Amino acid sequence: MKLRYLAPLLAALSAPIFAATQPQQTLTAQQSDPNQLGWMQGFPPSSDKLIRGTDSDYFSFPKLRWSVCHFQQLMPTIEVSRGVKAPLPLTTKLNHGIDDVRFQPLGQQQQMTWRQALDANYTDGLLIMHQGKVVYEYYSGCLHEQGKHAAMSVTKSIIGLLAEILVADGTLDPDASVASLLPQLANSAFADASVRQVMDMTTSLQYSEDYSDPKADVWLYTRAASPLPKPKGYQGPRSYFEYLATVKKDSSAKHGEAFAYKTINTDALGWIISKASGQSPAELLSQRLWQPLGAEQSAYFTVDSIGTPYAGGGLVAGLRDMARIGQLMLNQGQWRGKQVIPAAAVDSITQGGDPEVFARSPYKDLQGWSYRSMWWHSHNEHQAYAARGVHGQTIYVDPTADMVIVRFASFPTPKNAAIDPTSLPAYHAVAQYLMAAAER
Repeated sequence: MKLRYLAPLLAALSAPIFAATQPQQTLTAQQSDPNQLGWMQGFPPSSDKLIRGTDSDYFSFPKLRWSVCHFQQLMPTIEVSRGVKAPLPLTTKLNHGIDDVRFQPLGQQQQMTWRQALDANYTDGLLIMHQGKVVYEYYSGCLHEQGKHAAMSVTKSIIGLLAEILVADGTLDPDASVASLLPQLANSAFADASVRQVMDMTTSLQYSEDYSDPKADVWLYTRAASPLPKPKGYQGPRSYFEYLATVKKDSSAKHGEAFAYKTINTDALGWIISKASGQSPAELLSQRLWQPLGAEQSAYFTVDSIGTPYAGGGLVAGLRDMARIGQLMLNQGQWRGKQVIPAAAVDSITQGGDPEVFARSPYKDLQGWSYRSMWWHSHNEHQAYAARGVHGQTIYVDPTADMVIVRFASFPTPKNAAIDPTSLPAYHAVAQYLMAAAER
């Protein structure tokens, strides 16, 4: 099928973050460095080093280690403009002791240093902010300080934040039914779901994201989303909007009963916020966040055949600009002394969701966590919460430590359960280190 070229990307961008382990005999971070492997180098690149968007393996490891930084060369996109004003620079005060911070990976006997964890997690870029200053900044592989990287499902959390901003503004009613806002979905599973249920992914949808099943719904979604011309005789949906109207309800459950991670919720939410605001997610993100925060670079979204931004996982941005989002969350919506977004929007997210609703889902990792407005809440001793995406993307906010960690990565498998054992304890260890350093 000609349209399956998009499948590896859509699968990776929208995949749940649970289960799976790293494949055996995988190239290390150093061995798979795209610069070392020579992907797309030369004019033109040699035939064995070419990566095309129409190749079925362009987002398979190790090629994905180049692709995550170059989606704009591989498919149609739409800009998230930073505007025309000069960027507002971040204040830097590097802490050179962070690389040596030691921690105990989950389920392992040997300790590991922070620096060792960067390679273990195939980190392309990582930035830490503490007390409003950049204390650590790292780039590797395809990424450099002027580059951009796929945020994967961290995109979902950005869309969730935009929705909460509209709720706080009074522009969007979280208790409204989806059908009352989008009559086009009146005959779909979303019709009688509330906006809040979509935001928290507690909808009951007949939709499978099992990528190992060739008949799973995700492949129909993939075909609809593809920006390429449809094959002769194709009669199915041709855009995100058209596909969402076809989704049926899961008769075995009710809306609101359990958390169920399904990417189509975020694309429905992207449509909802567009209808409420009169702007596409790209325009709204530019106006409410990118421009007021003084972003250093414009970002962009991948799009479908009619130019609809992929709300479920299509954002590509610079590392420092993603750090601005994390710091904005930490500052309760304030930036440089101004209330950029309503504090109520941040408060709604940081309270977290219902752990019992989360526990009723089929995902048993991350016990005690919850999900609200497409952000993950740990409910740990620091009340840390995060935006998370496959292959290792994250915005990790620790209010107790006054710390934000932003990471871009290209881990071989699209399963964060393989990365969490050397990530979550590392984040906590650095938080404790920075808190202790601030007291000295």
